[in-house]
Amino acid sequence: MIPRIKQFEISDNWKLLVTFDDGFQVCYDVKDDIDTLEEFKSLTTEIGLWPMAQLDTSRTCIYWSDRIDLPSDTIYEYGVPI
Repeated sequence: MIPRIKQFEISDNWKLLVTFDDGFQVCYDVKDDIDTLEEFKSLTTEIGLWPMAQLDTSRTCIYWSDRIDLPSDTIYEYGVPI
């Protein structure tokens, strides 16, 4: 089953604080993606893009543009529990 995101907050230093429907909470560091994935680099170069993160209607993805998104299962698996 794909984990569904209940809510998220954007934190400083490229971190997302994410709560899932099952109550699991994680801090996901997007900086690792920025450093390794070319598409994510624009989060640091396009002014104002970082705070524009949105949750898709299925609640299984946080996205910034049609090229930059994070699936909920990735966030669930690799986020640091809080």
